[in-house]
Amino acid sequence: MTTIDEAAAGSLREALRGSLITPQDPGYDEARSIYNAMIDRRPAAFAQCVDVADVQTAVSFARDNGVELAVRGGGHSGPGLCLVDDALVLDLSPMGWVRVDPETDTAQVGGGSRIGDLDHATHAVGRAVPAGIVSTTGVGGLTLGGGHGHLTRRYGLTIDSLLAADVVLADGSYVTASPENHPDLFWALRGGGGNFGVVTSFAFRLHPASTVGVGMTLWPLDRIPEVLRWYREFLPGAPESLSGFFAVLTVPPGPPFPEPIHGRKMCGVVWCHTGDPADDRLAKALEPANEPAPPAFHFATPMPYPALQAMFDGLMPEGLQWYWRGDFFDGIPDAAIDVHRTYAENLPTPLSTMHLYPVDGAARQVGADDTAWAYRDAIWSGVVAGIDPDPANAEAIRQWCVDYWTDLHPHSMGGGYVNFMGSAESQDRVRATYRGHYDRLASVKHAYDPDNLFRANQNISPAPGKAI
Repeated sequence: MTTIDEAAAGSLREALRGSLITPQDPGYDEARSIYNAMIDRRPAAFAQCVDVADVQTAVSFARDNGVELAVRGGGHSGPGLCLVDDALVLDLSPMGWVRVDPETDTAQVGGGSRIGDLDHATHAVGRAVPAGIVSTTGVGGLTLGGGHGHLTRRYGLTIDSLLAADVVLADGSYVTASPENHPDLFWALRGGGGNFGVVTSFAFRLHPASTVGVGMTLWPLDRIPEVLRWYREFLPGAPESLSGFFAVLTVPPGPPFPEPIHGRKMCGVVWCHTGDPADDRLAKALEPANEPAPPAFHFATPMPYPALQAMFDGLMPEGLQWYWRGDFFDGIPDAAIDVHRTYAENLPTPLSTMHLYPVDGAARQVGADDTAWAYRDAIWSGVVAGIDPDPANAEAIRQWCVDYWTDLHPHSMGGGYVNFMGSAESQDRVRATYRGHYDRLASVKHAYDPDNLFRANQNISPAPGKAI
């Protein structure tokens, strides 16, 4: 293991207002634990940054000392790209703050914030940002990858609400990227991942969302063909106020599920309705769920939006084994339905799953070239996730995920959501994720990070060229 020179580490420790944690420090093992317990890496040090000056100090130290740099926000990176062996990890978690301005319907969000922090602060004024489905997810990584969630059909991707971003660049300088300032950088940050700098804060536009209608409908697994044929037609034609992601799952042993279906493999849809919860619009919106086949379970209820965002937190806590892969889809052909049924019948563990998240509706109203997100024509962002608490099952969940994805990929659009990509993705795969935007992204990368300091990500290699 390569370590940072003791004298250099001492100098960095003195320069930081936050803490520097090295392998010799008592908190080292805790610092290197992340959401995905399948990742076991040993960085040379963690710089726990409390402000922009700390971020600038850590970036400059890594650059000047030839130390590889990784950036950690919420620590939810599936492939563990926020940790690199022998690297300096720039840990933004101390910068987990949110400041809401109700007069302008905007929020300023620290780079180390999690979705739960954002939801808590914005809910107080009856507002929200469309972002994710698990409250412990980091705002930074989710946003830089594009960001989708329960509110995407109504309000677009997370990046569609981004107004500006404060960024520390590879040379240690500090800029604000917006439509008016550094517009190329702002374009690239909206979907291009962590390739261009360290975002220390985000400015978001807020949207009305307080109490939402929440529903869940489950069907026996043998009903997958009927359900998916109905779902592929129904949801794209539904009002943007209704969203619902499709899933294959093993029913958890607890409420709200009745005991007779505990442990059964099923398919289902998790609904979110942003209509008026005081009337019967939710019930009317979900009436078509009876059409494909009689549900084995169905419920619908008003719920505070942050409660919906945290609904799966207990089921998916930090410390599980994860392996995932994803793709975009513009349809669900019968051949893909056959794949879903085959692998749903062979779920390797009770937590393993597959989700199809809607990314149409309002997200499609943004121009194809307006942001780095290259799949405005997609209808679903799919992810296959092998999950289990036992490390002994790591290979089983990995193989199931790889096989499922491999058989499903021919029915995809060719690329996937960057936040659902794995740790060993090829350059061709990264190019497919960005389609015709890749060359422009490579040019922006060359302008802002020509030496590729920020490479612990789904990397875009810097290449000279005209950015605009």
